Amino acid sequence: MSTQKVSVVDESRKPSLTIVMLAWPVFIEQILVSMVSYVDTAMVGYMGANATAAVSISNSPNMLVNGTIMAIGVGFTAMISRAIGAEDLQRAKDLMRQALLVVVALGLPLMCVLLLLAEKIPLWMGAQAEILPDAAAYNRIIAASLVFRTMSMIITSIMRGYGDTKTPMFVNIGVNIINVIGNFLLIYPTRTMSLFGLEFTMIGAGWGVAGAAVATSGSATIGALIMLAVIFLKKGPMQLGVKGRYLPDWAILKTVFRISLPAAFERIAMSSADIITTSTIATLGTVAVAANSLYLTAESICFMPGFAFSTAATTLVGQSLGAKRPDLAESYVKKTAKIASIVMLLMSVLLYVFAGPILRMFTPDLAVIALGTICLQYDAFIQVPQMLAQVLAGALRGAGDTKWTFIIITVSMWGVRILGTVIGIRVLGFGLEAACLAMCADQCVRCVLFFLRYRTGRWKEAIRD
Repeated sequence: MSTQKVSVVDESRKPSLTIVMLAWPVFIEQILVSMVSYVDTAMVGYMGANATAAVSISNSPNMLVNGTIMAIGVGFTAMISRAIGAEDLQRAKDLMRQALLVVVALGLPLMCVLLLLAEKIPLWMGAQAEILPDAAAYNRIIAASLVFRTMSMIITSIMRGYGDTKTPMFVNIGVNIINVIGNFLLIYPTRTMSLFGLEFTMIGAGWGVAGAAVATSGSATIGALIMLAVIFLKKGPMQLGVKGRYLPDWAILKTVFRISLPAAFERIAMSSADIITTSTIATLGTVAVAANSLYLTAESICFMPGFAFSTAATTLVGQSLGAKRPDLAESYVKKTAKIASIVMLLMSVLLYVFAGPILRMFTPDLAVIALGTICLQYDAFIQVPQMLAQVLAGALRGAGDTKWTFIIITVSMWGVRILGTVIGIRVLGFGLEAACLAMCADQCVRCVLFFLRYRTGRWKEAIRD
């Protein structure tokens, strides 16, 4: 066992400083990750509602795949943070090697499945005939980079377990620059542009929706290779050597998957629920599909601080419990919840006031903007309870109590959001607003249920050493 101190848990430092130190790079990282989607949506959006719908119609199935991979990462984050809290660097590196094996074992089969289903997915989602070719092409190209996106997500989970939230942020800066340049060159055809009064010819491939997919996949691949290089070449406690045991360790994998499987089921439940929601909304027409996609994209701006503070809670709870300090874990959770609530109160005001201007950044379609603005303003009212639910869920995941996060999210998502959406749209004949209000109710119920579970204190014994 190593005695090198690498844990971010430090009682000599103010808890609020530690929380912010972990959270702000994750927040920036999430902005940058989402910017890939934002840039694609905004740049494709100027080609019309059909192009926007072609990109968005398969977002839910793609999120299902991404969510499953991220769920596996939850297990590694929880276990690595425990090892770091206990100052056991050898076990942390053993876990890292197993994580890299999972990248190959999980990424390759999923990539093949998505390539085979590229044309079927939009059909299953209820896409209209005019957007099917672009949607299938987008799916096919995005699927081709899945192994690398898997690598990036798993390595990010590893780094968070160590408490390193800055490296993924810096990598994503590069990824976004590459994606923007790629979109600019690949989406639009060669055209005449003007800059400072000077006209010039800007070359372009004119690939449209397919160009956005190529830029996204290419930038994601480059980012993943950089992340891989970091863990093998950068000197420090996280560095892996080429030599070492790169064979399955079933004892480690059993523990990791015991934590990850409920998280994976949680993601599947959420994403499959999103698929039902999206396919239900698709019955309202292309404008509703585009408005739903854009307002959710805009709303996710406020989701980012929640994810950042949730990630900080996961790391701090894991490392505190690894150090046998459950009291410190509770202290970090309470402080994180307070800071996060203040941040989200401000964000909710901004979201309500600037709903219209935010949506105009993504599309010139007035009908889409009008409908999306209404939904975005509804969402502004549930930002604080949504944030608290995220922080408490992050704390439970850091403790390895993923079974209850799965149960709570599944019950709330299916019992409130899906039921409300289907009844509101298919039975009562309401519009997109019904789906939005059902989502708001889901987040409030979820917040209450997570609080009740956290208050029991049983999460402290979810992983027994």
